Amino acid sequence: MRILIEDVNILIDDKIVENKNILIENDIIKQISDSKSFERIDYIIDGKNKIALPGLVNTHTHLAMTLFRGFADDLPLEEWLEEKIWPQEAKLTADDVYWGSLLGICEMIRGGTIAFSDMYFFMDEMAKAVAESGIKASLSVGMIGIAGDENETLNRGVSFAKNWHNAEDGRIRVMLGPHAPYTCPPSFLEKVIDKAIEMSLGIHTHLSETYLEVENIKNMYGLTPIRLMDRVGLFNVPVLAAHCVFVDDEEIEILSEKGVGVAHNPQSNLKLASGVAPVKKMLEKGVKVGLGTDGPASNNNLDMWEEIRLVATLHKGVERDPICVPARDALIMATKNGMEILGFENSGIIKEGYKADLILVDVNKPHFYPRHNLVSHLVYSASSSDVDTVIVDGRILMEKRELKTLDEEKIMYEAEKRAFELIKKS
Repeated sequence: MRILIEDVNILIDDKIVENKNILIENDIIKQISDSKSFERIDYIIDGKNKIALPGLVNTHTHLAMTLFRGFADDLPLEEWLEEKIWPQEAKLTADDVYWGSLLGICEMIRGGTIAFSDMYFFMDEMAKAVAESGIKASLSVGMIGIAGDENETLNRGVSFAKNWHNAEDGRIRVMLGPHAPYTCPPSFLEKVIDKAIEMSLGIHTHLSETYLEVENIKNMYGLTPIRLMDRVGLFNVPVLAAHCVFVDDEEIEILSEKGVGVAHNPQSNLKLASGVAPVKKMLEKGVKVGLGTDGPASNNNLDMWEEIRLVATLHKGVERDPICVPARDALIMATKNGMEILGFENSGIIKEGYKADLILVDVNKPHFYPRHNLVSHLVYSASSSDVDTVIVDGRILMEKRELKTLDEEKIMYEAEKRAFELIKKS
C-alpha cells in the first residue's frame, strides 16, 4: 500500500516545514519531498491546512477503567482505591475489560494517540482489543506480591508475555508489571527481575506516587521507594516508572544514571491531590520523561492534548519560571520520548525510513490564527477535536474524524451496559 499525503506542513524537531509531500509505503515513511511525481499511488490524502506530527503516546494508563469514569470522584487516593475502585474491580469480567478497553481505544484514536502503556488484569482481552483496533501498546499484567499466590501471579505475567510480546507485527509489546513497592515486597520483586532478565523484558511499575506511600515504605524498609528499588536491582532492566512525584535530588540522579523512563501524569496527580512531580529537575538531569493520563477513572479522560498543555503550564507556575518546559519539550515528551520509553524503535519522529506513525491536525480553525507560531499553537491551543487523521504502521485508523477500524456506536453501547451492570452487582 502506497499512500501519498499531499501539500502538508510537517513538524520536524521544533520547526514547521511547509508544503511537503509524504510518501508512505506499507508501514514506512518512504520519502518526504517537494515532488508529487511518484509511481503508483494507491491512496491520496489532502494535507492542505494540516500539520503532520508524530502520533501521541500515553505512557501510563489503565484503559478498562473507562467503565468507572465518573463513578467515584473528589476522594483521597487511598479511600478512592480501597473503598470504591478495588471493590468494583473485583467484580470485573474478561468481557468487561475487552469492551472497556475498546471504549478507551476509540477515545485515544480520536485524540491522536497512537500508542499507550497499560497495566491491568484480563490483559488477553485488552491485547485482543489492541490487535483489532490497529493501535500500538505496551501491556503488562498487574502483579500483586502479597496475596499468597505470588508464583501464580508471576506465572500469569510470564505467560502473557510469551503469548503477546511482539505480536501483531510488533505493534504489541509486553513488560512485566509488579504493581508497586507497597504491594510487591523485595522477595517477589527479585523473582520478577530474574524473569525480566531471562526474557529480555522491561518492567512497568508505580513509584513514589503519594507522600503516604513514601512514608510507609520508609517505615517498612528504612528506604524510600526508589532507593529500595535500586537496592533490589529493579533498575538493572529497562523500567517504566509511573508518577515519581515524591523524589529527591539523589533519587533523580539514580533515575538518570539507570536510564529509567518516567511516566508523568500531571492531571491525575492533581485530581487525586498526590502532588506535582519535579519534572524540571528530571529534565535537567537527563531523565527521559513521557506523559500519561493514568486511568480514566482518575483523570477522567484519555486526552493527551490536555496533558501536553498542562505539563507546559503547570511547571512554569510551580517553578516560577516562564521558560520551564517550553512547547517543544512538551511535544517531545508526548511523542519521541514516549515511544522510546515503551520500546518502539524507529518511531516517534517524522523521518524517512521511520515507521509511518503519524497524525494530521487540522489547523484551519479560528484558534490557530494568526499563525505566528504553529508549534506553540499545538501545545497551547490545540485539542483532541482538531485531530483529523491517524495513521499507525501505514494503516489509516481515522480519516476526516471517522474511525476506520472500530464500530464506535456498538462499543459505546456495550461499555455503557457493562458499566451499570457492575454497579448493580454491589
